Amino acid sequence: MGELIMLAERRAARRARALPSRVPSRVEFLFDLCCPFSYLAAERVERAFDDVIWTPACMATLRCGSPAAEPEERERTRLAAERRAAELRLPLVWPERYPEPVPAAMRAASYAAERGRGAAFVLAAGRLAFCGGFDLGDPEILAEAAAAAGIGMEGCLTAVGEVRRDGAIEAAGRQLLADGADRLPALRVGQSLFWGENRVADAAATARMRAAAAH
Repeated sequence: MGELIMLAERRAARRARALPSRVPSRVEFLFDLCCPFSYLAAERVERAFDDVIWTPACMATLRCGSPAAEPEERERTRLAAERRAAELRLPLVWPERYPEPVPAAMRAASYAAERGRGAAFVLAAGRLAFCGGFDLGDPEILAEAAAAAGIGMEGCLTAVGEVRRDGAIEAAGRQLLADGADRLPALRVGQSLFWGENRVADAAATARMRAAAAH
């Protein structure tokens, strides 16, 4: 007697092989929109994980000061980011005011995340800043990012002026510092924390193991 072939199972297996590998576990991605490495990591994070909490975190707070005050460190960061962008085959254009903080954009990102549009806003803002060289302090540029993310223009522009949001953003940076991180972006997977753009794959592997153990 021949082997019974279950067509439904065959089709399901074929679909699983065809789809990109995504991690079902919920993770937290912490970023600063003035950070080129956050831009370089964001799209890979969005593709790698099914459920991501997008949390703006102040890079200046994490580093106990602005990188703009250290010209040599700023140049090292530029060169490292350019090398990494070339490796990833991603465009990298420097905004004119880099590396100045972009508090208005971070407040808008906080608003977008509250409405479940954090990924879309961060991706749009990152592309405008580091693919186009646009100033994320410009309300018109933020309006473009908000439109691309599908969030209400009025609410977004209101959030830009809500200084109270800065407290949570700075607190996220302080918490990362307390947990041992020294740079952005960072990914929190359960109790594990991964910092640095080059740790995205490690975070995904950990999330995948946690998901497998849970099942």
